[in-house]
Amino acid sequence: MSTTNDEIILKIENVNRIYNDGDTETEALSDINLEIKKGEFISIIGASGCGKTTLLRLIAGLDKPQSGDLYLYDEKIKGADPKRGYVFQNGGLYEWLTVEQNIAAGLKARHVYKKEKHRIPNYVEMMGLNGFENVFIHQISGGMAQRVAIARSLINNPEVLLLDEPMGALDNFTRAALQDKILEIKAKKNITMILVTHDIDEALYLSDRIIIMTPRPGKISEIIDVKMNHPRNRNGVDYVELRKKLLEKFHLASEVKEPEYTI
Repeated sequence: MSTTNDEIILKIENVNRIYNDGDTETEALSDINLEIKKGEFISIIGASGCGKTTLLRLIAGLDKPQSGDLYLYDEKIKGADPKRGYVFQNGGLYEWLTVEQNIAAGLKARHVYKKEKHRIPNYVEMMGLNGFENVFIHQISGGMAQRVAIARSLINNPEVLLLDEPMGALDNFTRAALQDKILEIKAKKNITMILVTHDIDEALYLSDRIIIMTPRPGKISEIIDVKMNHPRNRNGVDYVELRKKLLEKFHLASEVKEPEYTI
């Protein structure tokens, strides 16, 4: 069951992003307007190059729009902040550090390591990493590495967790297990999550709402409410029917003959 309420945590108002490379101008995002409620799980899907990751980076404060504003509650987003945790597609972990040291990096970046290091074992356990605390990143699987990356962001108690295709390179079984772990964390902490994904099934399984974006310049084509309780049955009648409808809607939105998305 969704744990969202009516409190708006994130506002995106009239956002545009244009990149200039010499004589070339690329309009990545055009007139993006969106409100996200506390505790929602939002997925953003669309064709490659439609600005999904650009939008996520703007929310994170890792990039700035040409025009328009983004707000966390009523505070304008002007730069990166631990309140908006970011999990990169490749994890962005420090290969020369251990699992525990990577998780601790989140605390050290905020200069609160000595005060809060006692919390690290809680996040090791939460992400199912017990027994691997002193193992280096290159010695663990891709799925475990992504769990470390999520733990590193979560330990800062973010208001919003931003997920940039963190499961894109994982095998199906590992991906499914991590999806369930993410839902478990969301239910436990009632944290707002925003996921960029190429996988329609993943979006359906996880999301309260799905944002469909058009090809460049990226605009919000449609917002789909996913009115199904968790846990969701991927083979259930309602699930299969909504997946079919979403594929049809996405096909119209992307204007391509062969969508690259998996189901």
